[in-house]
Amino acid sequence: MYINAGLDKFFHYMPMPKDMPEKMVKAGMAFMEIGWLMPLVGAIEVLGGALLIFKRTRALGALVILPILAGILLTNITMAPSGLPIVAVLIAIELWVIADNWEKYLPMVKA
Repeated sequence: MYINAGLDKFFHYMPMPKDMPEKMVKAGMAFMEIGWLMPLVGAIEVLGGALLIFKRTRALGALVILPILAGILLTNITMAPSGLPIVAVLIAIELWVIADNWEKYLPMVKA
């Protein structure tokens, strides 16, 4: 899902939903005005999604995707609450990956 969303930020192959709230359309247009922002988010989504595929890099992928997921959550809370069930699934997967790889994060937080 992250790889697809990231690639769409470069190639624009997914159509915009017709029932998208106007606030989200305006915000999306504003983000596109900042020329470097959407390609940066897209690159992070592709990188994080690719890292999540492989068990060896999954813990790093979860960290890379975490700020993107926070943005998705906040966007859906403030502008499109109808998308929250999908966000809940993504958060559950993220939390599962973090819990499954907890021992890999411990060296970062030990004093």
